[in-house]
Amino acid sequence: MKIMFMGTPEFSLSTLDALKEAGYSVDAIITQPDKPKNRGQKMSHPPVYDYAVENNINVYQPENLKKENFENILTDVDPDIIIVTAYGKILPEYVLNYPKYGCINVHASLLPKYRGAAPIQWSIINGEKVTGVTIMYMEKGLDTGDMILKEEVEITPVDTYETLHDKLALVGKKAIKDALVLIENGKVTAQKQDDALSNYAHMIDKNTARIDWSKTANDINNLVRGLNPFPKAMTTYNGKLLKITETEVLDLKSSCECGIVFEVEKDAICVSCGNATSLRLKTIQLEGKKMMKVKDFLVGNKIDIGTKLGE
Repeated sequence: MKIMFMGTPEFSLSTLDALKEAGYSVDAIITQPDKPKNRGQKMSHPPVYDYAVENNINVYQPENLKKENFENILTDVDPDIIIVTAYGKILPEYVLNYPKYGCINVHASLLPKYRGAAPIQWSIINGEKVTGVTIMYMEKGLDTGDMILKEEVEITPVDTYETLHDKLALVGKKAIKDALVLIENGKVTAQKQDDALSNYAHMIDKNTARIDWSKTANDINNLVRGLNPFPKAMTTYNGKLLKITETEVLDLKSSCECGIVFEVEKDAICVSCGNATSLRLKTIQLEGKKMMKVKDFLVGNKIDIGTKLGE
């Protein structure tokens, strides 16, 4: 079975590892063009590109998948199946219809919930207790195709985007192996998605990351976990950006206005939130400084009780 793989970020690597472990040969890898990265804005290869080079697999980086840019690559490789994991672009119909076994996607949620670009983050932000991986056939709609199989993953109260990402990557390895066995043996019993149960996990932006202190402490804690380690939940302190990566919900009612620092402990800053709830800030990064535990931050910095965050 000739395989073309399409993917871009680190999450995609688990699928490539699974294919290698199962003895499949990947004939070509398609990934996104290089992009500027970090403060120096130096052009950088996607993780999948580096994997292709290390494993001597032909790799292509088309600007887009229009026929004039991609059809020749597709016909030259002539894949029996296209496997997609977080590629980052919608596949046009001529690509979807090309392979004998179709195009299948490894998606990091239990579809039809959390279709779209950021399913891992939103599952935590929205307080879900369970998520998972879905292997699905691809069609014209965004993550709307028939499902081949699903594997569940528990979201614990301390999971962050990083830890849940790693859990899902491991589960995805097993799921893609199982799905390919079903496909090769003609034993797929595909299940249609119920569109009425779907919601859209849109891309994370600065507005998503900005903390609204009128929300409950639990909601803000979920936001912090869902955006750790990137892009990080944020607020402002004395006009400077303050990023927050670790918090704890306090079992303490606060009568203060939302966003007010009402107590400063030796290792935490306590802030009032919506519905009289309160939150401990444990790891923070003030603009111009490194990320650090609050106890270390307070050694050289003072935060006054009564200070309002977010202004």
